[in-house]
Amino acid sequence: MLPQEVIRRKRDGLKLSADEIAAFVSGLTSGAVTEGQAASFAMAVFFNGMSRDEAVALTTAMRDSGDVLDWSDLPGPVTDKHSTGGVGDNVSLMLAPIVAACGAYVPMISGRGLGHTGGTLDKMDSIPGYVSQPDLGLLRQAVLEAGAAIIGQTGDLAPADKRLYAIRDVTATVESVPLITASILSKKLAAGLQSLVLDVKVGNGAFMEKSRDATALATSLVEVANGAGLKTSALVTNMNEPLASAAGNAVEVQNAVDFLTGRSRDKRLEMVTLALAAEMLQSARLVTSNHDGLQRATEALGSGRAAAVFGRMVSVLGGPPDFVEKHAKYLPPAPVQVEVKADRKGFVTGIATREIGLVVVALGGGRTRPEDKVDHAVGLTRILPVGAEVRPGEAIALVHARSQGEAEQAAMAVSAAYTIGSAKPASEKTILRRVGPRD
Repeated sequence: MLPQEVIRRKRDGLKLSADEIAAFVSGLTSGAVTEGQAASFAMAVFFNGMSRDEAVALTTAMRDSGDVLDWSDLPGPVTDKHSTGGVGDNVSLMLAPIVAACGAYVPMISGRGLGHTGGTLDKMDSIPGYVSQPDLGLLRQAVLEAGAAIIGQTGDLAPADKRLYAIRDVTATVESVPLITASILSKKLAAGLQSLVLDVKVGNGAFMEKSRDATALATSLVEVANGAGLKTSALVTNMNEPLASAAGNAVEVQNAVDFLTGRSRDKRLEMVTLALAAEMLQSARLVTSNHDGLQRATEALGSGRAAAVFGRMVSVLGGPPDFVEKHAKYLPPAPVQVEVKADRKGFVTGIATREIGLVVVALGGGRTRPEDKVDHAVGLTRILPVGAEVRPGEAIALVHARSQGEAEQAAMAVSAAYTIGSAKPASEKTILRRVGPRD
């Protein structure tokens, strides 16, 4: 089938068959489809959308364009979570070991940061020796021995998506819901999962700033995943402020270890992590209700079993065997620390969360291009949440930087991102809604 005929049909608003979509994706993988044709296809989908059946066909064709992992030999359920990205979102670092401590296997294939959102893989790379992109043998060893592995894309998973995404990125078609859906799910399906839970962020620190857009994306992801045979549900969660009190790479790992060991836990972060854990455990059929899932997850965390899983995972993947106990010894520190001080008395009434993420990028802790290198040591800690009371001169955040000049610039940007008012604001819900498959 000629690629231009597939493009023409979609351009004219016609529904594509599964065979037409499969042929086009095959051409993407082999190179028979040119970049111009791929860009035209993406633009046609951007303007005319796709039905659920078309999105399922695109997702499964991209899944089948490369390797598909097989975990059928494992003695328990295989599950994962995917977040659409935010600021101070280190949930994966606690969630994978919590769920693994409850009896599931979690091969968590994560990505690197781009733009204002952080990447889980960059965080794990701040641990010395940790192999974040292992071969399949080491991945299987980690999942079997620790129960979880937080890694980057391994093997040749969904190569058609890799090519199409690179073209979408430079043709203003990234925001298409069907294309976002197929991009996310093709890699998750290729990972051989039996169930999946999605954390779809909404707010001024998320890619989806409006509730209706986040809900539309969550609904699309859930319906297409289930249509492709992967049991999936989603939680829509609030990203109108950083989720953790840290934003960066090593500083978020430190925050995660403190969370797992009970040294300190940010309230909203704990709420989202445990809610997702309960959802994953129920989806994996390890519990029969959300209430039981919350209890199991809370017990795995409080008993120290989740922290032990994290330590084993780090060790099997090449990191220090005593990382949990001596993480401060291993994580890279930034040479300069500067407090961001409040200039008035009152309450934090709002945070421009995207700007906080961009501060981390400007310090060197993120990237604006895929090839950019990341400074794992820099970032922000002690980030005050919305609703916190402050007095003049009190710290609202602590900047970790390479130089005094960079630290002072970052401090000014953080200060500008905070709004302080005289009245304490009403608290917003953290877990906004659940989206499940239609009966």
